[in-house]
Amino acid sequence: MDIVIAGAHGSIARHLNRKLALAGHAARGIVRDAAHVDDLHDDGVTPVVLDLEEASVAQVGSAIAGADAVVFAAGAGPGSGAPRKETVDYGAAVLLRAAAEQVGVPRYVMVSAMGVDDPPQDDEVFSVYLRAKQRADADLMASDLAWTIVRPGGLTDEPGTGHVEVAPSVARGRIPREDVASLLRAVLEDPETAGVCVEAVSGPTPIAEAVATLRS
Repeated sequence: MDIVIAGAHGSIARHLNRKLALAGHAARGIVRDAAHVDDLHDDGVTPVVLDLEEASVAQVGSAIAGADAVVFAAGAGPGSGAPRKETVDYGAAVLLRAAAEQVGVPRYVMVSAMGVDDPPQDDEVFSVYLRAKQRADADLMASDLAWTIVRPGGLTDEPGTGHVEVAPSVARGRIPREDVASLLRAVLEDPETAGVCVEAVSGPTPIAEAVATLRS
């Protein structure tokens, strides 16, 4: 497969970059900062320098043209304020969806977050983030793309275990970023997971078996 990862220098994305490359997929990675290009080469990914907060639909379309799938793994980051939650976590996700539709990329996998179904309505930055992700998810689900949404629990940097719990709703928990990346790779490789929105935390089930239960 030819896969484009938006936000390809993020912690989950870099695990995914390497997993896709090892599996023989052709991957492109969209990054804002040209200083990250060498890291993407090291991951086995072709870098594309493009600022998703500034780019047009046509520019993003050019970057993803010919791909079989896109992955939205971008994020404003924990140190950013509320305005960038809107421009990245919502705006960039919608931009990628519009570009995928424009150039005929059929598959879109979204990295979302637990808690977006019922986000707080206060002005805290994290609440703004959850509401932005909620709107981005809703925009994608309303499209005609073959979408899959993965909503991980609390993220850790521990080594992946290869075992998860996934379902439309699971008890709150934590999950290594590496296991999220493995889950993303698995759903990308399984077209029957299109149209599925799931939460994911660490659990007892091997990832391949967990994904098999999600097939629509």
